Amino acid sequence: MEDNQQHLLEQLANTKMPFGKYKGKYLIDLPEFYLVWYRNKGFPKNKLGEMMHLVYEIQLNGLEDLVRRLKI
Repeated sequence: MEDNQQHLLEQLANTKMPFGKYKGKYLIDLPEFYLVWYRNKGFPKNKLGEMMHLVYEIQLNGLEDLVRRLKI
């Protein structure tokens, strides 16, 4: 895996939701229904939205445990 991809996954594993009902929860641990809701509504148009979309794709493919292992 390239260094920048690994860095992105490490960042994803260690980033917490900054607002809302799940404030303080790691993005990788967000409930699937919440990410599906955002998928239908539209993810935020910023870095957080990009990361949430990536978590959605990771969960969709059942790979979240691989990312959770990267938590510091």
